Amino acid sequence: MNPAHYITLLRVLISPLFLCFYLFYPEMGLSLESAAIILLLLLLFLEASDAVDGYIARKYNQVTDLGKLLDPMADSIYRISIFLTFSQPPVSLPLGLVFVFLYRDSLIATLRTVCALKGMVLAARPSGKLKAIFQGMAALTVTWLLWRFSLGTLPLSDLRYWSALVVSLAALYTALSGVEYIIANRRYLRRI
Repeated sequence: MNPAHYITLLRVLISPLFLCFYLFYPEMGLSLESAAIILLLLLLFLEASDAVDGYIARKYNQVTDLGKLLDPMADSIYRISIFLTFSQPPVSLPLGLVFVFLYRDSLIATLRTVCALKGMVLAARPSGKLKAIFQGMAALTVTWLLWRFSLGTLPLSDLRYWSALVVSLAALYTALSGVEYIIANRRYLRRI
């Protein structure tokens, strides 16, 4: 374990806070507006930590096979957690969109695990990094829309429409990046 690994694991441990502040803000004595601001700050922290752990690993020459497996796992857990959270009211994302993220990440994680057992490490692809950016931007956009809704400047129907549209675009790219990952690693996959 190195510092980059601890930052990666911190992302996984903080992810449930997003769910708690989204679903249970009334029980915490918070307004929806306050909760939306906290959600935005949590999301910014999670996204920043994703960039920081990779930067630290590269800068201090601490890139490891463990990190190559942990980082995408942590990203998948926290981003899917966020989109699953948004499937609840008031955002009410269609659950099918969340399953695109879940299926893609589960498939890639399974392939990586099987390859790792055979002594092959499948590193992240540029398309996967771009997928992470699109998903992060989608989550930030939905959270910003939720904040606007909490202020009364965005109707519920617009919150749901724009949230579904933005997440649909991220889901489309997510599916395409999964196909690209399989095609790019087909020589390794043939050996399993």
